[in-house]
Amino acid sequence: YSSCPDLKAFERRLTEYIACLQPATGRWRMILIVVSVCTATGAWNWLIDPETQKVSFFTSLWNHPFFTISCITLIGLFFAGIHKRVVAPSIIAARCRTVLAEYNMSCDDTGKLILKPRPHVQ
Repeated sequence: YSSCPDLKAFERRLTEYIACLQPATGRWRMILIVVSVCTATGAWNWLIDPETQKVSFFTSLWNHPFFTISCITLIGLFFAGIHKRVVAPSIIAARCRTVLAEYNMSCDDTGKLILKPRPHVQ
C-alpha cells in the first residue's frame, strides 16, 4: 500500500493513538495490581483472625480497616471502569479489525495495517 497515502495516514494515526494509550494503560494496570494485592492481603488477615467468627460481619469489617478500605477502593475502581481502561488498546485494535475486515484488511495490536490477499472472483 505504498501508493495509498490515505492508508499510510490512517495507519500512522492508529499506531500513534494506540501508542498514546500505552502509558495510561500501564498506570491503570499498576493501580489495579496494587489495590488487588492489598485487598487479597487484607482478606487473608481478615479470614485468619479468630475474632472474625465471633463478632458480627460489620464489627469484623470495622476491626479490619485495611481490608475494608481496599475492598471499597477495588469495587469503586471497577464501577469507574478500570476493567476497560487496562485493556483499552486491545479494545481499539479489536474494533478496528472488525471494521477493516470489510475492506479485506486487519491490524496488529500496535495498529500496523495488514493487507490480506484479494479473493479471486470467478
